[in-house]
Amino acid sequence: MAVIRPSTKIDGVAVAELVSFTDERGGFRETFRAEWFPQVTWGQLQANRSDSQAHVIRGLHFHRQQADYWLVTAGRIKVGLCDLRRKSASFRAVEVLELSAEVERGLFIPVGVAHGFYTLTDVTVTYLVNNYYDASDEYGVAWDDPELAVPWEVQAPIVSRRDVDNPLFRDLPAAVCP
Repeated sequence: MAVIRPSTKIDGVAVAELVSFTDERGGFRETFRAEWFPQVTWGQLQANRSDSQAHVIRGLHFHRQQADYWLVTAGRIKVGLCDLRRKSASFRAVEVLELSAEVERGLFIPVGVAHGFYTLTDVTVTYLVNNYYDASDEYGVAWDDPELAVPWEVQAPIVSRRDVDNPLFRDLPAAVCP
């Protein structure tokens, strides 16, 4: 069970406020149901796990054929989102929110919304995607692009070579953004 709260900033992004049931033995919660996000087909469901140390930035990444659903199972992250869908009413809108294992929330990220996260602690992020991994559907944009201006409020994060090399938004071919 969850309460689905659509983003007020980016069309299609939604937070699933998860409901926990606890007793003297521990707890139980549903973390995902395909019916919560009927706007995509979950036929080729793939589950992934990402482990990161504190002070890492991953992203910004986006896909043309894949939606994501994130759940933090250990630690805390600051998520940065930017709508790169040229025909979207929220095109280039930016949103930052926090996810943690303590506050039970899932995050749905639709196709074409760039996403990344900064690790406030050591973290484990489990994420579901609605299509199997396809390297040809992996795109990136600079996490610190001044035009997009994601308010990370971080200094000297640990960033992979791949993410350092991501282009600025203005340098992306128009055909890449859905």
